[in-house]
Amino acid sequence: MHSSGWDKTVHQEGENGLARRVMPASRFFAHFLFILAAWTLVIKYVFPLAFAVHHDLPAMTHVYLDLWPVVHVWLGWSLLRWQPHTFWFAVGVAVVEIVIIVSKFTIFLAAPEWSIWRTNWFINKIFVLSCFVMMLTWLVINARALRSFQAGDHTRRDATG
Repeated sequence: MHSSGWDKTVHQEGENGLARRVMPASRFFAHFLFILAAWTLVIKYVFPLAFAVHHDLPAMTHVYLDLWPVVHVWLGWSLLRWQPHTFWFAVGVAVVEIVIIVSKFTIFLAAPEWSIWRTNWFINKIFVLSCFVMMLTWLVINARALRSFQAGDHTRRDATG
């Protein structure tokens, strides 16, 4: 039977199994971010382009340019391949996303336009906001343990793996 590097991390953290509790959450958020990135690409690019083609409109008529999916994939990958800077990168992205989305919601909800495009945007942002509020909460609650992880301690396999 092989032992993973993350079993070693649990032993390094002691009997309380802190790493066993923390790192599955890291994987959860990574996969949540990958799903959000894919969903965002569909909502902001694929669906609007397909609609435009079907209705003989200019291709970019309803496309909302957005590079956040790239950041979400990058952060998800970082959460799976933990490095010393990952904690602060995740905190920074979470705080920036929360501030931006709450600001956009404040503006939007003052005079909402419930078209199919804005409704899709709104629903997407609810899920993005939920992800980052949960992630920031997890980061704050586990800050000490997360900052202490060394690069790769929870992902690398030993010689028998």
